[in-house]
Amino acid sequence: MLEQMTGRLDFHANALLLRSQRQQVIASNIANADTPGYVARDFDFAAALKNASGMQSGGATTGVTHTNAQHMNLGGKTAGQPDLAYTVQTQPSQDGNSVDLDRERASFVDNSVRYESTLRFINGHVKTMLSAITGQ
Repeated sequence: MLEQMTGRLDFHANALLLRSQRQQVIASNIANADTPGYVARDFDFAAALKNASGMQSGGATTGVTHTNAQHMNLGGKTAGQPDLAYTVQTQPSQDGNSVDLDRERASFVDNSVRYESTLRFINGHVKTMLSAITGQ
């Protein structure tokens, strides 16, 4: 029964962690806007959320399970980290920097708003569960 109550919270906790990671990636892009040769990075949030939730298209669970603690992680990244990709350059520059500050700022604000809304949803869900438990 507890699993049914916390199932949606697990999904939103994954979303919150991914939003936080995306915020760091976007902030890194903005910080390196004047760095020659820097290539902006980002990741597909929807695909990363599906991967973090353990669902692939079709509903099958994915991921490699380790049968022994001494096995190597062949992916080269820790679990829960999204696959970073390079963003498409919209404004060519002579120094090779691909950061578009307008796009990065818009992405930063959009991600911030979505992060806040996920926090509010989790807070509301916890309050609802608490009132159901206490009988109010």
